[in-house]
Amino acid sequence: MKQILRACAALAVSAGLGHASDVPTGDTAADNLPTRPFSPYANRTFPDRPLWGETHLHTGLSLDAGAFGNTLKPDDAWRFAKGEQVTSSTGQPVKLSRPLDWMVLTDHTDLMGFAPDLQAGKPGVLADPKGREWYEGYKAGGEEAGKTAFDLITNFSQGTLPELLLESYSPGADAFSNVWEEIVLSAEAHNDPGRFTAFIGFEWTSVPKGFNLHRNVMLRDGAIRALQVVPPVTQPPSGSTDPKALYAWLEAYQEKTGGRAVAFAHNGNLSNGWMFPLEGTYHGGEVDADYVAARARWEPHYEMTQIKGDGEAHPALSPEDPFADYENWDAGNLDLTELKTPEMLAGEYAREALKNGLVLEEKFGVNPYKFGMGGATDSHTALATAEEDNYFGKSVSVEPSPTRIQHPFVKSDLGEVPGHKLVASGYTAVYATENTRAAIFDAFKRRETYATTGPRIGLRFFGGWDFTNADLLSRTPAVAGYERGVPMGGDMPTRETEAAPSFLLFALRDPIGANLDRMQIVKGWLDADGATHEKVYDVAWSGDRAPDANGMLPEVGNTVDIETASWQNTIGASELSTVWTDPDFDPAERAFYYVRVLEIPTPRWVVYDKLRYGIDLPEEARLIHQERAYSSPIWYTPAE
Repeated sequence: MKQILRACAALAVSAGLGHASDVPTGDTAADNLPTRPFSPYANRTFPDRPLWGETHLHTGLSLDAGAFGNTLKPDDAWRFAKGEQVTSSTGQPVKLSRPLDWMVLTDHTDLMGFAPDLQAGKPGVLADPKGREWYEGYKAGGEEAGKTAFDLITNFSQGTLPELLLESYSPGADAFSNVWEEIVLSAEAHNDPGRFTAFIGFEWTSVPKGFNLHRNVMLRDGAIRALQVVPPVTQPPSGSTDPKALYAWLEAYQEKTGGRAVAFAHNGNLSNGWMFPLEGTYHGGEVDADYVAARARWEPHYEMTQIKGDGEAHPALSPEDPFADYENWDAGNLDLTELKTPEMLAGEYAREALKNGLVLEEKFGVNPYKFGMGGATDSHTALATAEEDNYFGKSVSVEPSPTRIQHPFVKSDLGEVPGHKLVASGYTAVYATENTRAAIFDAFKRRETYATTGPRIGLRFFGGWDFTNADLLSRTPAVAGYERGVPMGGDMPTRETEAAPSFLLFALRDPIGANLDRMQIVKGWLDADGATHEKVYDVAWSGDRAPDANGMLPEVGNTVDIETASWQNTIGASELSTVWTDPDFDPAERAFYYVRVLEIPTPRWVVYDKLRYGIDLPEEARLIHQERAYSSPIWYTPAE
């Protein structure tokens, strides 16, 4: 009781409270108010909650989605994201458990206008033998439509699209312009500042040799600016697969319209090592000062997890991390025409890219891989579903059905990616001061975002020099975080002490999801010899577990019931928090830190299919996983 009274007294003093006779009165009352008002929410300028959204979604307007059989249009995708019930392309009613707060709709720009004409069997499509072949495959539906879509993708990536189709569906063609106008005007119609933010965007579809170098582009602006331009393509005669071509378009867009734009790199695990080059040449150019400066300027965010795998880490790159083996896709390139080799992995995963960014910063003075973390679905169904029990698949051919798990994502003479490998992931949380295009865009620019594999886990992460456990006593730890440190995505402030940095972390479970297992900090750094290192620290966890003699924390347990596709929150914690100080800090070494939050084990989407359809699952299918959240990093740079 005495401790509580002392704490109350201390809070009263810090809040500037006094005796009744000290309360200001009269005309001068406002001038004499204490610096910090009584209400902890008054005059607050920092964002107080995450806004949940999607940065990568395709409708039937995209060439591959349309070939798969997606007949939904942007209006359907927007209504679904806002929480309305819609009917999928396979005729099934579908609705989100909770609406999203914002979304970027990112239909492919190459061959814009082709998919609707393919579905309609327009004479211009049927006049080409390949166009007729694709039309017949689309009309057959199901597995044949899937084969059609991947044949189209292979021809696209190998540069063998028919010239007749390129001429008819390239910038300058009426079909191309009409679809771009439809995309822009649909976003305008659904943008509702303060309630739901609809961003105008597109996907730039660079895929040389089938190596996925896609970028999603988000405009801060509305129709007046967006309709002054046409989006860039990668196919001839006017396109290029070099990312520098996209950067040039973004520069030209801003100069012409006075608007703002950014690009997000596609999850890199189908790029066969080309997404994050470290040295030498990459497809289309050289890793030089111009490249690193341009990439640092235009790509502040990375799509780290999505339907085609999780891209945080890989066991071969992080062998001491027992949680690095999570939804890895490491078979080959996008259409599986070239298999993966071990040396390619370092150019594909976020953690390795963050480490290599320190190397490039040491060399060029600029870090091109200083990105915020995000998740997306990359669904081609127009349905932004990322929950295991409501998963509608990658494409129309694998929307819910008793046989969808048998359909491989891709199959070639070299092998296949089986259907059960698809991932119900993910979403991006943004800390913005309001739900508007301007505020959310600005949050992306300062990298105040985090990724989840689907659950809406609450996560706060701040770096500073003097955080203490006392900062955890408040239900609003962000007050101390913003006052004396920097949030996720930021750079450590100027060092005013010889002590190591301290970090303030706070996580809350999804209100309708699973309890939390643990919070970890992942650190990467560059030593004096120019070598990179990493270490994963368990910093807060549920229950009374203790690390073993090797510093390893025991597993949290498992309550999953496969037969009923359920689990119990009888283990884990509803929230975790801590203040952590780096025990291995060296002030002379460049470093980054980010948070990984793990849930307790829960069923994967395949288990819900087993329950609802009464099907048998492949023996090799993973049934249970631990979903997670990843904060954007905080960077430390030594003083010069």
